[in-house]
Amino acid sequence: MRRTVFNEDHEAFRETLRAFIEAEVVPVYDEWFAAGQAPRDFYHKLAELGVFGIRVDEEYGGAGIDSYKFEAVMYEETARAGVSFGGSGVHVLLGLPYIKMLATDEQKKRYLPKFVTGEEMWALAMTEPGTGSDLAGMKTTAKLSEDGTHYVLNGAKTFITGGVHADRVIVCARTSAPTAEDRRFGISLFAVDTKSEGYSIGRKLDKLGLKTSDTAELAFVDVKVPAEDLLGEENKGFYYLGHNLASERWGIAYGAYAQAKAAVRFAKEYVQDRTVFGKPVAHFQNTKFELAACQAEVDAAEAVVDRALEALDAGELTPAEAASAKLFCTEVAHRVIDRCLQLHGGYGFMNEYPIARLYADNRVNRIYGGTSEIMKSIIAKDMGL
Repeated sequence: MRRTVFNEDHEAFRETLRAFIEAEVVPVYDEWFAAGQAPRDFYHKLAELGVFGIRVDEEYGGAGIDSYKFEAVMYEETARAGVSFGGSGVHVLLGLPYIKMLATDEQKKRYLPKFVTGEEMWALAMTEPGTGSDLAGMKTTAKLSEDGTHYVLNGAKTFITGGVHADRVIVCARTSAPTAEDRRFGISLFAVDTKSEGYSIGRKLDKLGLKTSDTAELAFVDVKVPAEDLLGEENKGFYYLGHNLASERWGIAYGAYAQAKAAVRFAKEYVQDRTVFGKPVAHFQNTKFELAACQAEVDAAEAVVDRALEALDAGELTPAEAASAKLFCTEVAHRVIDRCLQLHGGYGFMNEYPIARLYADNRVNRIYGGTSEIMKSIIAKDMGL
């Protein structure tokens, strides 16, 4: 079926991006994989390409295009090539929505020009050791000084993608105790300068997949955060987090769809080239049936993410719809990638083949941004159950 979400501008961007990936990423991707992260200077190349400023207003150096469709193209093209842009994805998908929604004009003037150029990379720190999806249970605190000039931040975060290279991190912390009526009350958001005294990066975490993204533990010991770096209002952080989780979950859903689509492409190419018993693997009926079933699932996932993308651009994507898209697409990707790896036989288990890396990268999609079980709870609640 012909897709209608993309126009000529998106396709022109796709061509530019595909050429960039072939020239700047594919030749060195194995080095990134071995190092466990993309180099920091690569982010400057992404900035020069303009990818950080697409949804940033022109007055701050961006393109002023209020659409996620260019990001959708990036998901598709990186998956198609079997690569990633390291931990930079959180910079735009997670960091930018909070700046656009919460920052004052003064804050935008300070933050956004450096955001667009990649001079300051952003990350988001929500998860803490022992809390997982229960964000209301966070223990990190931020106490306002007596003179009101700064907050004192103490605590720890974990699983922070982009945490090694980040120059600013949106840190979620308790500024007030929860109430008996609402345990989510009392959380605030801060744009923390990672060069601040008392801010430290712990382990760069050794993950099953997403090897080229820098994921870290963070610690805060009496970190002084200027009052002017509070994002939004005090104690309303949980509401802000909930509001932006829809776009985050759309991103995970779209990324999973793109990975599943790429897996079918990798498997199709492999079975056409690989010969068994004197015939291409593609010749066998089982191969045809397996890939046909995978393609049907990818087609269904495409319809789901395209519908969610249009709703997101229109500002109409609800939390339940985002949860539904994430649940469906991540489960589809799990099934499709597993079956496509099986068609590779023993070579599918080798990291030199993109399907193996894709298999490992995909697994976290059903965990981060809210587990599949949390997604089911959100959907069920929306159903009145």
